[in-house]
Amino acid sequence: MAPISRLPAVGAGDRIAGLGYLGVNSSSGSQMSSNKPTIDHAKLDRIVAQARRDAEQRDKGYRERALKMYPWICGRCAREFTRANLQELTVHHRNHDHDFNPPDGSNWELLCVYCHDNEHSRHEDYTGESAASAEDKVAAATGNPFAGLRGLLKAKE
Repeated sequence: MAPISRLPAVGAGDRIAGLGYLGVNSSSGSQMSSNKPTIDHAKLDRIVAQARRDAEQRDKGYRERALKMYPWICGRCAREFTRANLQELTVHHRNHDHDFNPPDGSNWELLCVYCHDNEHSRHEDYTGESAASAEDKVAAATGNPFAGLRGLLKAKE
């Protein structure tokens, strides 16, 4: 289970897109006589359980593992990161193979978005192809869609 401190703070009456106001029930749209909404504890429990499952799933990803393993500092420019700007810190695969994620993190380094972009640009300049085009090249078409057309046209005449 993920620690509660890592979960987003959600309170009764908070609005989340697509869910409406959390845990607040009102009978047929009117307020109760005391003007206090009742809390739907079952709904709140489901939301907290889903948030915990989502956090556990994120923890399994290589980004979360790398962020736990390495200090939050760019490996190139030494820029330091906090929770406020952590989304700007990326995980770079040193051998450019995104499927090679060893448990010891030996293929990863943390880079800021600018250094990461620079690294991929340098790799593209060196190899002559981008990482996106290097993956799964599609073979050229070998069939001829007009192979029997001449015979069909002659048959009509």
